[in-house]
Amino acid sequence: MNPENATVAPSIRLDVWLWAARFFKTRSLAKQAVDTGKVDVAGQWPKSSRAIRVGDALRVQRGDEVFELRVRGLSDTRGPAPVAQALYEESEASKKAREELRLRRAAERTGYQPPEHRPDKRARRLIRALGDIDAL
Repeated sequence: MNPENATVAPSIRLDVWLWAARFFKTRSLAKQAVDTGKVDVAGQWPKSSRAIRVGDALRVQRGDEVFELRVRGLSDTRGPAPVAQALYEESEASKKAREELRLRRAAERTGYQPPEHRPDKRARRLIRALGDIDAL
């Protein structure tokens, strides 16, 4: 047995860990996010096959949300949400930024009244006419 292998900390592929920690619904979506630069490890853009270890710092962008994390555990199986949340620790600044974003989106939605019914034939013609104005 090689003595170098005895001291290596356990690790797991990045895309598998993101899937197991429930940041993405499928492993292929996690791989796509890593490949498109939505995930970085310690400030570097990794490959999806990069091995991550306990203590690594991650930044995950999912839609408008940005998570700044520290890896606390490793798992290659997707379990219930409480188990998945135990795999990472989110920074307080990240939590606060996501909460402010959520509140701002909610404030933007206030005052919006969805229509009571679908537009009738006359309203559809007016909508199309307004669209034609924009084309000029």
